[in-house]
Amino acid sequence: METKGYQLNEAGYWRIVASLGLASTFIFASFYSFQPLIPVFEKEFSISVTYSSLTMSLATLSLIFGLIVLGFFSDRNGRVVFIKLSVLLSILPFLVMLFVEKYWVISLLRFIQGFTLAGVPAASLAYIGEEIESKVRNLATSIYISTNALGGMIGRFLAGNLSETYSWQSAITIIMIFGICVFIFVLIALPKSKFFVPSAVSFLEDLKGFGYHLNNPILLLLFGLGIVLQITFTGTWTYLPFQLAQPPFSMSLDSISFLYFAYAFGIIGAPIASWLSNKFTLEKVRTFAIFFLSFGVLCTLHSSLFVVLFGLCVVCFGFFTAHSLTAASVGKTATHLKGSASSLYLVAYYIGVASGSTLVAPVYHHLGWKGFILITVAVTISYVIFLNFSLIKYHQKKSLEN
Repeated sequence: METKGYQLNEAGYWRIVASLGLASTFIFASFYSFQPLIPVFEKEFSISVTYSSLTMSLATLSLIFGLIVLGFFSDRNGRVVFIKLSVLLSILPFLVMLFVEKYWVISLLRFIQGFTLAGVPAASLAYIGEEIESKVRNLATSIYISTNALGGMIGRFLAGNLSETYSWQSAITIIMIFGICVFIFVLIALPKSKFFVPSAVSFLEDLKGFGYHLNNPILLLLFGLGIVLQITFTGTWTYLPFQLAQPPFSMSLDSISFLYFAYAFGIIGAPIASWLSNKFTLEKVRTFAIFFLSFGVLCTLHSSLFVVLFGLCVVCFGFFTAHSLTAASVGKTATHLKGSASSLYLVAYYIGVASGSTLVAPVYHHLGWKGFILITVAVTISYVIFLNFSLIKYHQKKSLEN
């Protein structure tokens, strides 16, 4: 019986990193590919912006439900099966979409797809935590989270660029073909679990595990941070295309799609976060990243396209740095049922996605771009100050009790 996880110099380590990285790239390309299509659907189906954003918000809601359900079952039945099925079943809605012409059917298929997409994020972090040696686990986690950014960049760019040049169907066709290739690779390369121990308690006790995490004040604060970060990040990227399509920019969707290459700075953000957190405290690096994110968001208010692009690069770097460190904090804070804890964090994270894509639409419509940005930045900075103050008080209280 093996007692140690995969080391950096073992083939199994890199099979895990490659498999989860490719799976994550496909999942997040699929999920975020519909964000730049919101203006396309608005025009093609003659619907409102709020209605056209349902392809994102409905997928987000079902993804949240999927994270809870699949995170729960992955603690009982293993991680690998859910990762493989997630990739396979997420391909099918794309295939059906190619043959439908009603927007409500597309929205329904996105709702179904949101649930199937959840399998990879629900199980991957827990799988990494179980199968990889602790000393080299942060690198694997950082690479995995970097591929979240890579997938988001690829999905947004392909959808934005191809829908302008050809059609939105051509974009999802390419993503679907990529998904088929990823599934074949993951099916062959992803190692079986060596250290997974299925939960031996009843379903009721497992459900109580969610309650245990929700009664942990530190985890609650981290879950809240996930919501706030995503509202700021998703809100910026969702409504920025509408702003850039107007004077003084007057950009086409094809041109706007190239701005998604700013995500490259998010790809390098997570590994840098891992390196910095080993030199400084995790909380300090995370706080800096959040202020960096806020600065980048404020840059999008400028009338210079160069400054806006610079701001988007800063936004992506700051966001993915903060996100990777927050996800790592959740894994360290949860003492057991780590799959459920990771799922709850991702639930909070995607509540932020839903809020940033649809629920904050009235703020944008009533206050405009400037009002929207100022409010989201104010909320983000206020929350991180509250978070740090609460963490200090909590640790002081714990030290006195000991």
